[in-house]
Amino acid sequence: MDILKRIEHYREEEEKLKWEGTFAQYLDLLKEKPWIGQSAHSRVFNMIKDAGVEEVEGKRKYKFFSNQLFGLEEALERLVEEYFHPAAKRLDVRKRILLLMGPVSGGKSTLVSMLKRGLEHYSRTDRGGVFSIKGCPMHEDPLHLIPQHLREDFYEEYGIRIEGNLSPLNTMRLEKEYQGRIEDVQVERVFFSEDKRVGIGTFSPSDPKSQDIADLTGSIDFSTIAEFGSESDPRAYRFDGELNKANRGLMEFQEMLKCDEKFLWHLLSLTQEGNFKAGRFALISADELIVAHTNETEYRSFISNKKNEALHSRIIVMPVPYNLKVTQEEKIYEKMINESDVSNVHVAPHTLRVAAMFTILTRLKEPKRGDIDLIKKMRLYDGENVEGFNSADVDEMKKEYQDEGMSGIDPRYVINRISSTIIRKEVPTINALDVLRALKEGLDQHPSITNELREKYLNFISLARKEYDDIAKKEVQKAFVYSYEESAKTLMDNYLDNVEAYCNKAKLHDPLTGEEINPDEKLMRSIEEQIGISENAKKAFREEILIRISAYARKGKRFDYNSHDRLREAIQKKLFADLKDVVKITTSSKTPDEQQLKKVNEVVARLIDEHGYNSTSANELLRYVGSLLNR
Repeated sequence: MDILKRIEHYREEEEKLKWEGTFAQYLDLLKEKPWIGQSAHSRVFNMIKDAGVEEVEGKRKYKFFSNQLFGLEEALERLVEEYFHPAAKRLDVRKRILLLMGPVSGGKSTLVSMLKRGLEHYSRTDRGGVFSIKGCPMHEDPLHLIPQHLREDFYEEYGIRIEGNLSPLNTMRLEKEYQGRIEDVQVERVFFSEDKRVGIGTFSPSDPKSQDIADLTGSIDFSTIAEFGSESDPRAYRFDGELNKANRGLMEFQEMLKCDEKFLWHLLSLTQEGNFKAGRFALISADELIVAHTNETEYRSFISNKKNEALHSRIIVMPVPYNLKVTQEEKIYEKMINESDVSNVHVAPHTLRVAAMFTILTRLKEPKRGDIDLIKKMRLYDGENVEGFNSADVDEMKKEYQDEGMSGIDPRYVINRISSTIIRKEVPTINALDVLRALKEGLDQHPSITNELREKYLNFISLARKEYDDIAKKEVQKAFVYSYEESAKTLMDNYLDNVEAYCNKAKLHDPLTGEEINPDEKLMRSIEEQIGISENAKKAFREEILIRISAYARKGKRFDYNSHDRLREAIQKKLFADLKDVVKITTSSKTPDEQQLKKVNEVVARLIDEHGYNSTSANELLRYVGSLLNR
């Protein structure tokens, strides 16, 4: 009943949104709400802008695309700033076809689908309201009723520019139904809907021999010719092509460059002049944003053909590359799994992250700098701190290859392998090793992977496995240390006391005897060696720590366990090194004693309660880390 009530409520809300009146009343409404006279391009831009914009590290992030597209912030910012925004301001880019070019499964179709669904919703809001001449199959803009010689006066009074001429059908209706009285023409509010073919059109290429141009521009209704007496009578024409129905909104051309040429030529005048030819009529005005998408191979073939130069100049190409950030790739997989019927399967922590690492490595190009490898590059792209590198280095690397992200493994392949793993495994739990194994097996079945690429990808799987080994050891390390944070804090405080004494050439007081003692060099080195600080570099590292402490103190902040990434890593490794023997014995023993069993159960409980594992994945993790330590 709850669902039925909601349906009823939705129906009531739809009724409230409806509006109908004369053109004179519409002009009154236009004075009150001038934004309802906006163009199709302006409507799309305002829809994106109204959803919210935030500044992230000096770059604009448009919330409209959140939760659906991940890792494409730069491409989306460029799309909005270089196409939608200037097109909304009536600059010349609005006379161009927007062509999204990128690799398969890169997000092009999702992007277009979001624009469609967004327009459907936006047309039901106050800011996105769309009004048309009532009964018009093309949902024509009522402002086309204003005669050409009065449009300049209209602009001065209303601040709205009018483009386009009244369609042949409405020209006839104005004379026959309204006797030329423009003010009496009926106007209604319309709501975009792809299903109902209102304001949103989709054209997909098929066999050129069987596909008719009428799919785009409409056709003569031969059954009415006897009634109206002529094929040139607009009442004898079906204005039901995709270009007709997409008027006022968005037209999607799927795989546009695969279309037969005769379909593409209609776009020349539509983009440049805002009209197209249909049947035996004058040019028909249409206000619509044309979005097409294709892959790079099709695009290169298209521009190499000299016959396409005229159309090429009417196209703005926006690259939509693969995501290059591990954390964003994880979100793509999470979204895909959540939308499936296996969302109840337990995916062990870090499983999707490790799969994402492999995927991103296949998309990255080898850095030209000798002091950086692919793993470091992957971490830097993901926003991690890597010693010796900063944001300027990241920007420099991004400029090295203009086509980075246009090749590599696509998300569908990875999710297919994850799905295969979920189905094959009897226990409804999967971990990183299961997925890496499935990815490796799937390379033999992938049709587009050459032997050379296969070897390269196998190496990336090995690199991802090494990264997982480190993650797994750290995870168990944290779980094995009782009251881990307290233990880490105690060890760090002890280290900092000794560093301060060392740098100030001072002595420490023994807490038991009270006597003065020298800084504990052995303790300091045992921690520093965990992160590769050499004997020669120890003095500089310790001074760096002391400077950081002073900087925190000046700002009134307390230097704690999370204040220095490398020191935190060193503390973690030192704690784990001290516990290695305990971990090895406990996890590898086939017949653990009561004390060992208690320890294992404590660790499993902590992995479940604090780290997101379930019983199965926690025990699998412990056994795996035990095997790593026993090698």
